[in-house]
Amino acid sequence: MLVLGVESSCDETGVALYDSARGLLAHALYSQIAMHNEYGGVVPELASRDHIRRVLPLTRQVLAESGCTLTDLDGIAYTQGPGLAGALLVGAGMARALAFALDIPAVGVHHLEGHMLSPLISDTPPEFPFVALLVSGGHTQLMRVSGVGCYTLLGETLDDAAGEAFDKTAQLLGLGYPGGPALSKLAATGDAGHFSLPRPMLNSGDFDFSFSGLKTAVLTLVRRQGLEQAADIAAAFQAAAVEVLVSKSLAACAHSGVTRLVVAGGVGANTRLRERLTREAAARGIVVFYPKLEFCTDNGAMIAFAGAQRLAHASSADLTFAVKPRWDLATLDAV
Repeated sequence: MLVLGVESSCDETGVALYDSARGLLAHALYSQIAMHNEYGGVVPELASRDHIRRVLPLTRQVLAESGCTLTDLDGIAYTQGPGLAGALLVGAGMARALAFALDIPAVGVHHLEGHMLSPLISDTPPEFPFVALLVSGGHTQLMRVSGVGCYTLLGETLDDAAGEAFDKTAQLLGLGYPGGPALSKLAATGDAGHFSLPRPMLNSGDFDFSFSGLKTAVLTLVRRQGLEQAADIAAAFQAAAVEVLVSKSLAACAHSGVTRLVVAGGVGANTRLRERLTREAAARGIVVFYPKLEFCTDNGAMIAFAGAQRLAHASSADLTFAVKPRWDLATLDAV
């Protein structure tokens, strides 16, 4: 089954071709970072308009790179949600129209399911079951994954997502948008022990997270100290966030009785998180799986792969046209 995947949930347009027998054939991504940087964050209307400009050229690009044509497609997958409504509509409209014209099925994919299954595209994919840490700018969740569509929520953030806290802290430090990568780069030059910051809910006894208090603590510190020691503040913030993420993730593995942990989402590219989590997991006999760095951010490859799993088990064609800006991952059907 050859599936075209289209991702347009926020500020990146991703298109990919996945073949269930040959694997990932081609993928292309266009990031809107330069455009949104001028405004200090994502402007939904501009994001939607840019998706319109990019999605068809990217589709032509991946078809050319793979040596395939539209008539070779067996199905189309697109991000149905969650995300920005206008941005989602661009991908959904393109995918549904193309599928109708080619008389092939189309399937809407949950954005987080795409992220969670993205390590399965690698040469050494994890086996089910595993615990997944979904950690991005919009979501921070721990899930037990027994199979495609078989997800049990273990814990989630009660306020800010981890990636959101990284970006907002970066803004406090004058690092601009998107702040996460810039903050991590600055933190590498600082002393994480110079300032003491809280580890919210570290000892709460559950698997929930909270990052708003940590962000507020940074705000208080910046107001008191200024930005002369911005590197030390960045390092202290990163150390606090990483400690909570690592501790909760390993505790969730122990609670679930599994020895495989998947980390997905943009924050999963953070070098400090990867180093500490891999080291401490190994000491507990837990193997950690990460997607390739190019698949940590939003991308079409994860949507094409997840869509292929769904289309392979679809009993009938789904003719509904709708997007879901808010969509609970736990409501998905198993395949």
